[in-house]
Amino acid sequence: MTYQISIPASGQQFSAKASNNLLESAIAAGVNLPYGCRNGTCGSCKGDILSGSVHHEDYAAGALTEAELAAGKALFCCAYPLSDLSLACREIRADIIPPRILPARVERKEQLAPDVMALFLKLPSGEQLKFMAGQYLEILLKDGKRRAFSLANAPHANGLLELHLRLIPGGQFTEYVFNEMPEKAILRIEAPFGSFFLREDSSKPIIMVAGGTGFAPIKGIIEHMLHNNIKRPISLYWGAHAQQDLYMTALALAWAAEHDHIRYIPVLSNPLATDNWQGRTGFVHQAVLDDFAQSGLADYEVYCCGAPAMVEVAHADFVAAGLSDDCFFSDAFNYAKPTEKSTG
Repeated sequence: MTYQISIPASGQQFSAKASNNLLESAIAAGVNLPYGCRNGTCGSCKGDILSGSVHHEDYAAGALTEAELAAGKALFCCAYPLSDLSLACREIRADIIPPRILPARVERKEQLAPDVMALFLKLPSGEQLKFMAGQYLEILLKDGKRRAFSLANAPHANGLLELHLRLIPGGQFTEYVFNEMPEKAILRIEAPFGSFFLREDSSKPIIMVAGGTGFAPIKGIIEHMLHNNIKRPISLYWGAHAQQDLYMTALALAWAAEHDHIRYIPVLSNPLATDNWQGRTGFVHQAVLDDFAQSGLADYEVYCCGAPAMVEVAHADFVAAGLSDDCFFSDAFNYAKPTEKSTG
């Protein structure tokens, strides 16, 4: 059964099969809805059902509350049409690059921390991946499953695609990468995906919040901004457990030292005794709230990337502190769903 989906605010229309969720049908039709994880964790694709009905497959409770569901909201990545639909939702820029499948060779692996590995992938000669800084790719495994990882390089530096993978104990793919994957291994990837990228039509100062390997897409965005001489003020907060988890802190320190418009604030939640840590401690989003308690967040954009719990709490607390909901852009990493969104 195929249904017609309309978005009255923009006049967009597309078809959706009953067996496909609304987001994948929109992507296939070239309709640009915001999204992140594609598996019901981050809440980026949330919108309103104005008319018609859907059913949801499993999703994280924090991504769509019972009250929101009762009010007619839906997570488009988990919502399947039961009738023709009319939707209200945010749409994003019209020049989103459609994903495509490509082979990629593992050019090299580089261990960045005890549990973080950088993978550098090379595309076939003559091929280039067009993407926007902050987007992600999916690795297509032989068993049909997929693993999603953010691109840590900027589009101008696309000779090699850079991924940051965190080792997940018992994780099928990351265990393979750390313990078995040889250099020159051939992978199949599909990319680009996601709506976590710089809104270049804005001039607002930016607060960037990274948790762990959530630094990867933020690194790509900052490098894109530097390459294109975009000098909007950036306050970069990077949260991790211990000092070794700030696996590219030298790069972030160099940005701050070389560019007056960039501040770098590392925050550790559980520093080791051997760290002799003199910097900020606690939750990374709380450090932002503390620093902007006087001015509030109304005049800022926030780009937040990390574990779903951190992203969810940061979103709620930042909006309570004055941030416009439309100025919070997020990418939530998770590890236990069929599409493992992470650098791990």
